[in-house]
Amino acid sequence: MEFCVEDSTDVHVLIEDHRIVFSCKNADGVELYNEIEFYAKVNSKDSQDKRSGRSITCFVRKWKEKVAWPRLTKEDIKPVWLSVDFDNWRDWEGDEEVELAQVEHYAELLKKVNTKRPPPGMDDLDDDSDSADATSN
Repeated sequence: MEFCVEDSTDVHVLIEDHRIVFSCKNADGVELYNEIEFYAKVNSKDSQDKRSGRSITCFVRKWKEKVAWPRLTKEDIKPVWLSVDFDNWRDWEGDEEVELAQVEHYAELLKKVNTKRPPPGMDDLDDDSDSADATSN
């Protein structure tokens, strides 16, 4: 979740199991405050925030990670200022198929590596000792 506030000061972020409280002042000194009740429980101990010059990004980890939420907020009413960041969107449906395909690909690679073949011929390699003797003469 990202709060876009350029040149913010007095930033306070409190992530609790069922809500996030955010407050700061913008470049004009206007105080901003948001409190969001989450749709479901989050892991507040494994969540964090990061401040940059243009925004405050909050990384909130859901308590049940593989369970999709129909929305971010507990209430079915979406705040006007809240929008989805599709650059960070993750569609939970189909993840198992993608993971299974990755495992199958990895197993296939291992199978190729483990296939016993005769070692490559080394007759065409120069012997370092011969070349050293040739240069010293």
